Amino acid sequence: MNIITLIKQVPDTAQLSSTVDGLRLMSEGGARIVNPWDEYTLETGIQLKETHGGKVTALCLGKPEAVEALKRGLAMGADEAILISDPALEGSDSLATARALVAAIKKIGQFDLVIAGRSAIDGNTAATAVQVAALLEVPQLSYVAAIKAIDAAAKTITVVRLMENGRETVSSKLPAVISVVKEINEPRYPSFMGIRKAAKATIPTWGLAELGLSAAQVGAAGSQVSWPQVSLPPAREGGAEIISGSPTEAAKTLADKLAAEKVI
Repeated sequence: MNIITLIKQVPDTAQLSSTVDGLRLMSEGGARIVNPWDEYTLETGIQLKETHGGKVTALCLGKPEAVEALKRGLAMGADEAILISDPALEGSDSLATARALVAAIKKIGQFDLVIAGRSAIDGNTAATAVQVAALLEVPQLSYVAAIKAIDAAAKTITVVRLMENGRETVSSKLPAVISVVKEINEPRYPSFMGIRKAAKATIPTWGLAELGLSAAQVGAAGSQVSWPQVSLPPAREGGAEIISGSPTEAAKTLADKLAAEKVI
């Protein structure tokens, strides 16, 4: 199987605080990590390769420093890694991002499965995988919690989707795009040998010229959504009140207060 895993380097949102400017952290400053959902993406691809053979290519769109996210993918067990990076991509919304990813996927060549995470923790739109599938004109299966079967000869895949009120089993033709949730597996830790191999790897970088795209198709020029401001929600003010009296009196007082606040 030829598997392409989509990963992203995102800000470490655990570093957000009232003293950190959210837009600056999102765009240029602060610690960066592999998008947590994408670790499940990588693990899914690697497990499928171990079971069915083939290779896993990790694909990432980002700034030059995003090679660190790709190196983690290689350390976990991906066979190849490619970075899409170009100053003209700055300000891309999810659709413009999908255009660049699809151009790279077509440049990579034949594939059986594109795997993405549920969403990215910075934008949290969960739209990119859907748009990639639409532009590739292949089926898309979202919220995949388990892969039940893959028939390489018949080119089919059967998965279990995690729904709000249960689970749904669906089958699809391959090639396809799937987005996975954390219930699908437990990501492995990179091995020592994997880390050493990744550290020595040369990761190619593709810009617009290599992808055959124009600046008008990506970045702010090719986007219809922008992020003019990113901020923390207002801090909630808490308080406590001690209700005195006998248990019966305290219970009645509490019930009256909850009713007044329309909690009950």
